[in-house]
Amino acid sequence: MLTYTNPVYKGYLADPFVWQYQGVYYAIGTGAAEAAGTIDEIADTPNFDPNKLRVFPLLRSFDFVNWDDVGNALPRPDPALGNNFWAPEVAYCDGKFYLYYSVGHEDKNHQLRVAQSDTPMGPYEDIGEPLTDLNNCPFAIDPHPFRDDDGQWYLFYARDFLDTEGSVRAGTALVVDRLQNMTKLAGVEKVVLRARCDWQRFLPNRLMYGQVFDWHTLEGPYVRKHQGRYYCFYSGGCWETENYGVDYGVADSVMGPYSDAGNEAGPRVLRSLAGDVKGPGHNSMVFAPDGQTEYIAYHAWGKDARQMCLDKLVWTPEGPRCAGPTWKPQTIDAHKSYQKIEN
Repeated sequence: MLTYTNPVYKGYLADPFVWQYQGVYYAIGTGAAEAAGTIDEIADTPNFDPNKLRVFPLLRSFDFVNWDDVGNALPRPDPALGNNFWAPEVAYCDGKFYLYYSVGHEDKNHQLRVAQSDTPMGPYEDIGEPLTDLNNCPFAIDPHPFRDDDGQWYLFYARDFLDTEGSVRAGTALVVDRLQNMTKLAGVEKVVLRARCDWQRFLPNRLMYGQVFDWHTLEGPYVRKHQGRYYCFYSGGCWETENYGVDYGVADSVMGPYSDAGNEAGPRVLRSLAGDVKGPGHNSMVFAPDGQTEYIAYHAWGKDARQMCLDKLVWTPEGPRCAGPTWKPQTIDAHKSYQKIEN
């Protein structure tokens, strides 16, 4: 048995995406500079070659418990795209690794893009074209590629909505589109979930698009198919505060309709624990080395940084629940099973 204590990596790693390939675990996420939009400041460091600038910290682990920094994954594309690089995720298809991410300028002009590599550690090369059009979608973040049982890939992501019809709240919410191929969306976007609860409030009286809104946020989608149903996990609320947490919607079809009814009192999977864990969210999921125990990877706030954490996911008759967030030592079965584990 191995023992770990959250956070499992002491450095800054927000929006962690964890996957396994050939018995090795990898994690990628948003770094401090990408989150703060200070990429240009790094490039201006004396004697620094801006052509070597890479974004998105990449970690590797051979036992699921000890994680090492193995460098950044993506050579920075065109600087005109922006300084904020957020929430990367990796998909493996037909011998190539595809890195999906968003880039933009703070809270506006964020587009989804994709890069590719022949190896999980990259470097990943941006394909040179956006997945989303800023003219039709001026803010798109948190892309999550999902492969269904028939081999078809889909892309879940978050974008902004300003309408409030049918009791939904204005703000950032979740959609899904089919991937025509790994680098092109089919253009059949459908709404997955809209904010409708008070705990999902990001900020009251927020100036957006020239208007003032009571702004709500659903972000960080991650889809898991369980017993024939599709569970779209997401984070709601304000990522900087205690009200941030993880909930889910469920559907019988990958394109929906999804329902997250039952969460009116707050997030059901992960939520802050006063005095111990603040703002757990933006999760992914992965199996432990035994190939059977499922874990949720997420970030939570340390003193002044978001850091990667791991806790067991439990499927109950009421739905998925997390055994955490934990902040004390946890044990994990270190026995490796080399059966195929789907991402």
